[in-house]
Amino acid sequence: MKSDLFQTLVPRVDQNANLREPQRLAFAAVKGHDFAPADGREVGIVLPVGCGKSGLLAITPFALGSKRTLIIAPNLNIADQLLKDLTPSDPKFFYLKRGVLSDAPYPEVAEIRGTTTNISDLEDADVVVTNIQQLQREDNKWLAQLSGDFFDLIQFDEAHHNVADSWATLRTKFPEARIINVSATPTRADGRLMSGEIIYSYPISEAVKNGYVKRISGYRLNPKTLRYVRREGDAEIEVSLDEVRKLGETEASFRRSIVSSNETLTTIATASIRKLRELRGQTGENRLKIIASALNMEHCKQIVAKYQELGLRADFVHSKLDSAANKRVHQKLDDHQLDVIVQVRKLGEGFDHPFLTVAAVFSLFANLGPFMQFVGRIMRIVPGTDPFSGINDGVVVFHVGGNITGVWNDFQEFADTDQEFLANLVDADPDDEADTDQREGSARGSGLDAPRNV
Repeated sequence: MKSDLFQTLVPRVDQNANLREPQRLAFAAVKGHDFAPADGREVGIVLPVGCGKSGLLAITPFALGSKRTLIIAPNLNIADQLLKDLTPSDPKFFYLKRGVLSDAPYPEVAEIRGTTTNISDLEDADVVVTNIQQLQREDNKWLAQLSGDFFDLIQFDEAHHNVADSWATLRTKFPEARIINVSATPTRADGRLMSGEIIYSYPISEAVKNGYVKRISGYRLNPKTLRYVRREGDAEIEVSLDEVRKLGETEASFRRSIVSSNETLTTIATASIRKLRELRGQTGENRLKIIASALNMEHCKQIVAKYQELGLRADFVHSKLDSAANKRVHQKLDDHQLDVIVQVRKLGEGFDHPFLTVAAVFSLFANLGPFMQFVGRIMRIVPGTDPFSGINDGVVVFHVGGNITGVWNDFQEFADTDQEFLANLVDADPDDEADTDQREGSARGSGLDAPRNV
């Protein structure tokens, strides 16, 4: 007979120094929330990259005394990592590693994957891990066999995805289950907010101050003038910086043409290389790298070619490539055989390579959420280092013509301190009128360091 270990075991959370502050505070917020009203059964929690979302998912069932918990990941990589975190035989078993539990018995974990799920394994489990792709299968025989009260807690990891219709199946199937959505950003690429009242949000500025994530500065490229062709067949014209800003704010075709032009490719690539070399020189760490965002596969190839032309080792990953090709690129990255990796939102949730330190923006972002997902790729602290050392500085390089800020409409969904952080990161005015091809904006305030003078 199954024992309900989330109800009987006493975890060490409140005074546990091995847990991060946002994990303890979010745990308390969940424990104190009233899930009883119909409109209260689904809530949201926002934790920046590197602040322990996976660990929070592991301890939250204790906060609610769950009978059986379902954790849903947005992809296989995150599902695999969550499963390892909850498996006692794994060296990184979370409950022991963080001192949440001192010895057995431990909550039993099971996995839903493929078409051969053993229902008896699910019945014996305290926590079940799966990924959204399993819910989208047409042959979900395991789901049909479960009663409506089989899970009393459902947790969505990277839950800014979960307002999509594909998630509605679970809400309907388990109508009484409490639902907790956890994400680094509350909005999806289409601008829709993740479901549920946000009952706890940990500011990025606090994560920086406490050394959970890198210090990030912005480097905005503001050319005094810019040459471009307004329409195909027209003569090339030269416009001022003010005109570049105005066009970036009002014309999508201008933004796209700017970030894909050879001139801008060269400008952004050169600036990002300069920042990378500065960071490598200051720290002595030659494994630091650039991650670049592209518009599409052809744009990926153009950016890779530009970096290679400038002497760096570069490659790209893309969803249209077969998995073997992408794995080869990942392996080169892990083996430090690349200086630059280029992608089109391919290296998203669950991707963890802390040596990425410069984010080069060659693409367009219509909403704040996906931009923060991209910046999040350079926010992870390098393991085994002082989080406040120079090795954990990061830089975002972007062109004023791409209008990073003008189309955002969801600043208000972030904490006040993070609104300041984001505004300073991408919209700071230069401090002087120096006669240079580009001028620098930085993330000032919010506990962040200004970039060093060059």
